[in-house]
Amino acid sequence: MKLAILHELNAERAARRPAILVTDIESGEQRLVKSADFAKDPLRAELERQLRMGKSGNVEAGGKKLFLNVYAPTAKLVIVGAVHISQSLAPLARSLGYDVTVVDPRTAFASPERFPDIPLVAEWPDTALPPLNVDAYTAFVAVTHDPKIDDPALLHAFERNCFYIGALGSRKTHAKRGDRLRAQGAKESDIARIHAPIGLAIGAVSPSEIAVSIMAEITAVLRLPPREKEEAA
Repeated sequence: MKLAILHELNAERAARRPAILVTDIESGEQRLVKSADFAKDPLRAELERQLRMGKSGNVEAGGKKLFLNVYAPTAKLVIVGAVHISQSLAPLARSLGYDVTVVDPRTAFASPERFPDIPLVAEWPDTALPPLNVDAYTAFVAVTHDPKIDDPALLHAFERNCFYIGALGSRKTHAKRGDRLRAQGAKESDIARIHAPIGLAIGAVSPSEIAVSIMAEITAVLRLPPREKEEAA
């Protein structure tokens, strides 16, 4: 890899922006495609597919054999609410490679005993969330059932363009949530992004089962192309 390309790649990785190094297997020629340039690149479909899967691989295009080396940021999961579901969800997400943080100002819930080896922030969302650098590679889950905690957290997730936003509650509860968020300036397009009721409809009952349904939904949003995402919903 040429030094100039390495510098560009390091800059993209430092900014948590995905990039793909395209190598012509026969000639050894390389070029770096940044996420901002995917849409206009002749390899757009191949780039988007490999990035969506988070895997490097060989492709053939234009009569050439190419290797696409994918550099994607480590996905984050921010869980607002140190509840029973979170106790199952946090270690499950970590086993899948996510950087997990649990936020809850209620110190009786956000305790190391209940969340061993999981980073905890026992502060209100307005204080806890900005330092976490929530971004487009972050899945965001609000499960406290307390509007004073969940609502400001969701507003922050809207601003930071999280790839997944989910909130616990029935359709009736979510309708009331939508009214509150609108009153605080949320757009209809923002509210429409919330997955609620949270998780895939697999008949989950226990906290552990609900955690599995949430993680499955997050995975579907991250990995599936748009049409298949709709079919999985």
